[in-house]
Parts: sequence; C-alpha cells; structure tokens
Amino acid sequence: MTSLGRRGVLKCLPVVAGTAVVGGGAGARAVAEVRGEGGFPQPEVRRASAETGRLVTRLSVRFSELVLPGVGSVVMRAYEGGVPGPTLRVRAGDSLEITHVNALPPNTAGMHGDVNVPHHFNTFNLHTHGMHVDPNGDADNVYRAFEPVAAVAAGTVDGEGAVYRSSIAVPADHPAGTFWYHPHQHGSTATQLLSGMGGVVIVEGDVDQVPEIAAAKDVVVCINELKLSAGRVPDLTSAGTYDRIPSTFLVNGAKNPVLTIAPGEVQRWRVVNAGPISAHFLSLGGHEMHQIACDGVTFMRPVPLTGLTLPMGGRADLLVRGGAPGTYRLAAADAAHPLLTLVVTGPARPTPMPLPTSLPGRPTSLPEPTRTRALTFRSYENVLSGAFPNAYRILGDGETPPADPRAGRSDLAWGRFAPDFVNQRIRLGEVEEWTIVNDSRGHSHSHHPFHLHTNHFLLTAVDNRPLATPVWHDTVGIPPHGTITFRLRAEDFTGRSMLHCHQLQHGDEGMMQIVEYVK
Repeated sequence: MTSLGRRGVLKCLPVVAGTAVVGGGAGARAVAEVRGEGGFPQPEVRRASAETGRLVTRLSVRFSELVLPGVGSVVMRAYEGGVPGPTLRVRAGDSLEITHVNALPPNTAGMHGDVNVPHHFNTFNLHTHGMHVDPNGDADNVYRAFEPVAAVAAGTVDGEGAVYRSSIAVPADHPAGTFWYHPHQHGSTATQLLSGMGGVVIVEGDVDQVPEIAAAKDVVVCINELKLSAGRVPDLTSAGTYDRIPSTFLVNGAKNPVLTIAPGEVQRWRVVNAGPISAHFLSLGGHEMHQIACDGVTFMRPVPLTGLTLPMGGRADLLVRGGAPGTYRLAAADAAHPLLTLVVTGPARPTPMPLPTSLPGRPTSLPEPTRTRALTFRSYENVLSGAFPNAYRILGDGETPPADPRAGRSDLAWGRFAPDFVNQRIRLGEVEEWTIVNDSRGHSHSHHPFHLHTNHFLLTAVDNRPLATPVWHDTVGIPPHGTITFRLRAEDFTGRSMLHCHQLQHGDEGMMQIVEYVK
C-alpha cells in the first residue's frame, strides 16, 4: 500500500515546475510476441476496421505460464496469455464486439452467505473503465457474470471454454483519449487485477490530429501490479493475504524496461495505472513532462509538471521531450525499482520538436448545481467475524440500510454493497454537486480512490480549497481525513451502474454502491 497522504488526490493535478511471453493452460501452449522499438515492449494492438467501423476480437482467459522479463516464470490468470491484454483501438462511432472465453477451472468456494466476502475467483466480466458507453445489456454491464465452463449450460461452449459476448457502441461524440478494460465481478476483482488482467483502450480522434501530437511517437505505458508468491498470485482468502507479499510492478509486462528517446524528440506516453492496490506518485529524473489529458479527457492546453499522482485506475497522457544524453528513471514513490528507464541517446535534433500551445479540450465548467449529495468512505477495523474482519462502508446520502431494521447501525450489512439496493438515483441532465469525505483511520485502510462508472465528473475542490482550474476525472483519490468536491451532469445513458472505491480489495469487501441513471 502506498503512503501518499494528501497528495494522493493530485492524480491529474500537476506539480508545476521485443520480449517473448509464453502462454499455457488448458490445451496447447502458445507464444505471443510483445515487442517495441529499442526493445521497449508494447502490447499487441487490435484495431477497428476502417471500412466497417467494427473491432471484432476475442479475449480468452485461462491460467497461463508467463515468462516475465526481470521476474521469471509465473502462472497466472491472463488475457490471451500475456500481461497486459491487447490494446484495443477504436474511433468515436465505432463498435467493440468482443467474444469472451472463460477457460478457467470451476470455482471451488462459495460466498459463505456474505456477498462482500471475496469469492468466485474464476468468474469475471468486462468493464470499459472511463468510457462513456451504455451500462446495460451486453455493453459495459458489470452485473453480468462470465462463469467458467463447468458452471454453464450445454450449448454455450466452443471446445475451449464458456463463451460470452460484448457489443459496445462508442458514441459518435465520445472523447478521444486513453481508457482501459478489466474484469469487474464483485468479489474477484482484486485477485484478477493482481494477475495483470487488464488492457488499454484507445479512442482516436481530434487530439491525435494536432500537428505536434501527430508527429510524436505514441507509447503505451501500462503499469500492472502483481502479488507473486512462489510463482503464483494467491487468491484473496483472508484480509491480510496481500499485505504480506511485496508488490511487483511491470510496465507492458516487463520489469523496468528500457525506452530510448533522442535529444529533442517528443514522445506521447499514455500512462495507465492498471493496479488494484497501489497509487503512484510519478516523476521522471532530469525531465519536465507536459500533461495533455487526464482520465481520457483532453486539456485545453498542455500543463508542465515535475510529478503527478495516479490513483488505481487513473490515466494521464504526457508529452516527454528528450533532454541531455544519459540514463533517467520513471520513478514511483513506493516502488522498489524504477517503473522504466529512459535512455536519451543518438544525435540531437537541430531544433527540438515543438509542443502544442492549445488543445481541443473539454471546457472545465458546469452550471450551478440544483442538487447536492454527501458521501463518507469509512473503514471499521476488526468488527466482523471470520477471515475478513474489517468493514468497508460508504455512508451518508443513499447509504445501504441495515438488513435487519431492528439492529440499526450495529447491523453488519449497513453501509456495504447490497446487490438489490439502489443507493443513488441520478437524473440525466441535472447538475449535481457531490462532497466525498474520507473518514477512515489506519495506514492500511485509508486510501480510497473514488470511481464513478459511465460519466466523468468535474473536480472543483480538494479539502474545501477550490482548484484554480477544475479537472475532469472518472477516478480520483480522496485525501486521508480529507474531502473532494465535484460537479456531475450525467448524460445519454439510463440504467444501473456503479460507484466504488478503486482500491479493489476494499471494493470487493463492500465499499461499493449501485447508481441508477434515470430520465
């Protein structure tokens, strides 16, 4: 667990100034090549057809034996036998049509009568994190369950595993930017993300046509967090399962890979924190970075910075210009090793590549709110029986009521996720102002990134101090013992969605609510 304190909220707020992966599992073994220029790995790219506007692809999940550069041989649940999964590239107006194959073995343990006890580690589904798409049906519907082959009825199996399908229409006005996908089955999310089950989604569009950005090399920097013990990721069977295991951080499936850049060259880095437990305060020695987007939403102009914080699930698009020849490190505050090493080498450009002065960003204003809400994220230590003694609750407006009305707030279900209770009903088009309080105590339990599905929100204040320039987010850290304030105008899509803590062990243990968008 990283110890970022109050700066953990600064996720997108600036601080101014060719590897082979071996896959295996049920059936034949396969080899997937993950290569990049200069040896820096890049995930496999799958693009939508320019003719049809459809990205038709397949994502299989099975236990795979992977050879991870800098780590060694490990066995984990993985998409397509690699970490991270393939990068999916689409444009606004395209559709994502994905066949999911669950080739994992049957689940061996139930829920023990409590939905908020981690469970069903071989069941998953799909969440397109940060994308403004339909949360219903076969789209970004996190209430679906992709069960392993032995758990499904006859007729749904293709010989490799249980088959499910997603069809996600990307709206014609969807922002161009960096998003990602990962499983979101309640109870199994932390374990599966610690196996590296995630991949990047890129929506191409207007910002990519800015001349200075179009001239820059486009580099995916997907940060995965693994919890490895004896070459495997253990299932979350007790509250302390992962506390005893140091995190291993990978970039595009490799430990501290080397990226080269020429003096004066500009590269665009799409940085994704695809880990479930640790936030990262990022800094790049000897270099100033220029941020051009946060959580997939483009800024109005580049923002120079010397460091930034990415909570779990957060993304930042950065322009990096090579400085003096030498070796530099992209460091994360609590990582035992650099995330990547940047080598500036080669002949300097006669004139450094320019940076843009303006961008086709989203305006950072919303009308005055007509409704307010206040939520409190609070953990209670050692109040439950069994292997998971801590209760992670969301209190305040819309809190989950006690299952037993006579028990009142002593009821153990109070304030925790309930699959049959809608906590927040949000009207489309209505501007609301939300205040989120982090009232948790204790180092291990007080880091709570707030994540809202389906719609971005406009962060306006931290600890009651207004931001000079509000920032669009879908995920933002709440400072320990502090607050965030944002405005929200939900648009386009009705139906059930979610908000939750994106420290995903907390989410799996109940720090989650159901949101229903209504007309």
